[in-house]
Amino acid sequence: MPGIMLKDGESFESALRRFKKQCEKSGILTELRKREHYEKPSIKAKRKSIQARKRALRKGKPSF
Repeated sequence: MPGIMLKDGESFESALRRFKKQCEKSGILTELRKREHYEKPSIKAKRKSIQARKRALRKGKPSF
């Protein structure tokens, strides 16, 4: 879980900015959006296969 320690004389805005950056790096927001709605297992599998195809295309490997 992300957390920050306030530095001496640090403004609230800069501390909030650092906290948001840590949350983004740890992937909390993407996980939250993913869990926001239920996804059927068949749709989840289809999404994963599409992602695998895209990765293969970027790497230059043919996939069928």
